[in-house]
Amino acid sequence: MQHVRLPLHKAPAIYLLFVDVQRVQQNLFLVFYGGVTVWNVIACCYLMFRKGNAIAPSITPPVRLRRWTAAFFAAMALSHVWYMPMYILTPGDDAYLSYLVGGMLDVMVVLPLAIVVLLVMLQDRPRPLWPAGVMVAPLGVAGAWCVATRSVTVLPFVYAYFLLMCIGIMIFMVRETRRYGCWLHDNYADLEHKEVWQSLMVLAVMLLAFNIYIFEIGGQAYEYVMQLVDAMMICYFLWRTETLSDLSMVAHDAEYGQLHPADDTIKAENNNSSLSIRNKIGPLLRQYCEEPQFYLQNDISLSQLARQIGINRVYLSQHFAQQGTTYNAYINGLRIHHFINLYQEAAAAHLPITVQQLAFESGFRSYGTFNTAFKQSMGMTATKWMRNMTQQEQQPKT
Repeated sequence: MQHVRLPLHKAPAIYLLFVDVQRVQQNLFLVFYGGVTVWNVIACCYLMFRKGNAIAPSITPPVRLRRWTAAFFAAMALSHVWYMPMYILTPGDDAYLSYLVGGMLDVMVVLPLAIVVLLVMLQDRPRPLWPAGVMVAPLGVAGAWCVATRSVTVLPFVYAYFLLMCIGIMIFMVRETRRYGCWLHDNYADLEHKEVWQSLMVLAVMLLAFNIYIFEIGGQAYEYVMQLVDAMMICYFLWRTETLSDLSMVAHDAEYGQLHPADDTIKAENNNSSLSIRNKIGPLLRQYCEEPQFYLQNDISLSQLARQIGINRVYLSQHFAQQGTTYNAYINGLRIHHFINLYQEAAAAHLPITVQQLAFESGFRSYGTFNTAFKQSMGMTATKWMRNMTQQEQQPKT
């Protein structure tokens, strides 16, 4: 193959053009980089200083979650600051040293704060947060040693430890999120603005991004992808923080032993024998929940139902467990039965029937929740069930 030799007077022009293209690309990236940094600062200031909820005004999010999420956004903004020298310095030892410092600070600050935010989202019980810092401490020590000695001999051990840590975090979070989901079904009838299963996907993406970063996979495209992931994480954490209802049980703790004021007999028996009260839970549920249709109220919790019927919350929870069901299934089962009665009355009167309207009149606040509960109870969607009922009514009777 014959090589084409460019004239000497044209070579500098091509070189300068290549340098200009590189400079433009770098400037564009720095603009994007700075935009994500500013977005972090805005999100942090919003959570710290705005008292109201601009995203979901009807929801009161946990104050503790807002503060930890604001701290995470502040750490993300600082992360962009301490990585800035890597994009300004020329390639060499100084740039690589800046890369090591940035990585050490990330695993010591950003990663544990992200894990803390995900843990605070789980409101079934207060969890200790200090293990998140202890977990990343070996990585910080190894990173500090690499920076001080300018040696990378321990990096293979750092990689191995980080992979094991990521696997452990995922296993732990899956277990805790499932436990939190069971707690929700045991204590709440409506799960809207309470579930956090999306956090597992966010955690998986975040750990994958950290692994790509640590193993130095990719080039310029990777840098853009990382900034895009950062922007998406800001959006998710901001949305989840503002749309997650405060499920603090502190206000109910002092009320667990309260009884219905109109039932002095039950109060006396509670002082003498808890077994007698457990035997009366079924009739009390029919008297104070099913007959007056208390289940039609939106977002009633197990604690509220316990106060309504005058039973200790723990006894009521144990009652549902002994029946092989959950509080969520019990309430939604009553609501679905109410929905069927409303449908039958409307069909008999030849009135126009709207599934969504009947669902809301049956106590469901969300049509998606109703559809899921109906399918679990009846084995089919409400629309298909109504179609089958219509077909049965149209069949000639023999």
